[in-house]
Amino acid sequence: MVAVHAMEPDSRGQPVLEDLARAKVNLTLKVLGKREDGYHSLDSIVAFAEVGDVVRLLPGAPPSVRVTGTFADEIVGENLAARALNALATAEPQLVLGAVEIEKRLPIAAGLGGGSADAAAVLRLVRRANPELAEAFDWLGVALELGSDVPVCFHSNSCRMEGRGERLAPLPYDIQVPAVLVNARQPVPADKTARMFKALAAGLMVEHEDYGIGHFANGMNDLEVVAAAQLSGVREVLKRLRALDAVRWARMSGAGPTCFAVFDGEAQARRAAVELSQLEPTWWVMPTVLS
Repeated sequence: MVAVHAMEPDSRGQPVLEDLARAKVNLTLKVLGKREDGYHSLDSIVAFAEVGDVVRLLPGAPPSVRVTGTFADEIVGENLAARALNALATAEPQLVLGAVEIEKRLPIAAGLGGGSADAAAVLRLVRRANPELAEAFDWLGVALELGSDVPVCFHSNSCRMEGRGERLAPLPYDIQVPAVLVNARQPVPADKTARMFKALAAGLMVEHEDYGIGHFANGMNDLEVVAAAQLSGVREVLKRLRALDAVRWARMSGAGPTCFAVFDGEAQARRAAVELSQLEPTWWVMPTVLS
């Protein structure tokens, strides 16, 4: 778990709390079919990167959300962090909320769970600001109401995720996976995820062997083949990643378009990131360790 800490007090002496909304990466993703409630049933091995958005909370200030950072201007529609504040206020009026600031470091609609991670970080920060209510409150229930990825992002640790995202089981061992995250920064449709699931339902998928939680390289992402068919950036990034020296395997995360390559060591991942950044300066390229 990435450590969180309290920042220096603001001008009014109120402590500001800070958390890292780590990027979510689907090491494997199987889509098992559509449920009666309209959601898809999933089976995924999920890990989290060392990189993410920085989320800050000023407890007691009027509830609000302010977004800064590299990708702030790309957010369209309601911010999930704002929905998180509203959901908390409705669920427990006694909770001390506050003003939220998000430093947006992750690309938008990238398959990295950025919005879900931000909302999950808000939940964790409000929990820290309300220690007397923390144990009795149903944080995961609120998380699931906000979205299928929010519960796993709330935990922010590698695990197996099943159902629509509500069933989480720890892996039987710790993982430390050196990797490079890459996004070609090409525009994607606003309904990207819905399109991928629709294409998958139409039968545009490939057969693959079942995988165990200890064999990531033998698994795959069921959405990758349909995303690669519709998004040229996915095809190009995967082609580049799979051609890198010392790469073990490469795959797409979530519904894309961000892809990742796995290496034996951190030094190899860093060298690959430098090489890719030099060849494609407009791409978002980030070496990391997934855990």
